[in-house]
Amino acid sequence: MNALRRSLGNGLVQAVLVVIGLVWITPLAGLFLSSLRSARDNAEGGWWTALAGPGQLSFDNYSALLRNSGMTRAFWNTVLISVPATTLVVVIAALAAYAFAWLDFPLREPLFLLVVALLVVPVQIGLLPVAKLFGALGLFGTIPGVILFHVAYGLPFAVFLLRNYFAEMPKEMLEAARMDGGTEWRIFTRLVLPVGRPAIASLAIFQFLWVWNDMLVALLFADSSAQPLTVQLQSQIRQFGSNIDVLAPGAFLSLIVPVVVFFAFQRHFVQGVMAGSVK
Repeated sequence: MNALRRSLGNGLVQAVLVVIGLVWITPLAGLFLSSLRSARDNAEGGWWTALAGPGQLSFDNYSALLRNSGMTRAFWNTVLISVPATTLVVVIAALAAYAFAWLDFPLREPLFLLVVALLVVPVQIGLLPVAKLFGALGLFGTIPGVILFHVAYGLPFAVFLLRNYFAEMPKEMLEAARMDGGTEWRIFTRLVLPVGRPAIASLAIFQFLWVWNDMLVALLFADSSAQPLTVQLQSQIRQFGSNIDVLAPGAFLSLIVPVVVFFAFQRHFVQGVMAGSVK
């Protein structure tokens, strides 16, 4: 009887998870099918009609998208913004978090409290003064300017997250490494970073998704030559209205890259958790 109840309970849980998965993936599937249909087909019926008539599906919209210089430039601008902004935040935050967690230096606690206090500062407050500063430095409207803004506002949360994770590591493990003659840099690269891989992977996911999907900062700080994909798609909507044959493949391209990055980092995240549990 207990085995039957457990079987029914597991079946119910699995059924609920399947329903949740279908609900989550339906908009993505609809967007993908819409991106494979012509503007006429999308105007005449919903994307689900393609399930009964697969002959209307083709990659012509993606071919046209690749020939659209504005969209391709916006895609590469997004890559040029997201990758450095994520990399710089992870590297700088990891170094600062290790220092705040395990190194003794003057004003360590007040400086960390200042970092925590910066978490409550909204992005909107810094838009105008940073825009004036970037204008004086010649960075306004450029890709480096957008990257610096994302790095500056991503660092407080990143340092806070990694510092709390690094501080939970066993003190005896680091002391043993120091007694064996390990330098701080060697301890950081050979010991702290591998053990902290789960937190670093999570931070990389959060930062990349935030920067890739951002439109507010890019809309204000990037000119026409530095606009990422989000701003370019918004411009297409404003200029051409319902040009679904351009918007659907562009939106799907903008969506699928973060999904791929998420699952790629998730694999490393799970490996890091398993490695830490084995140790």
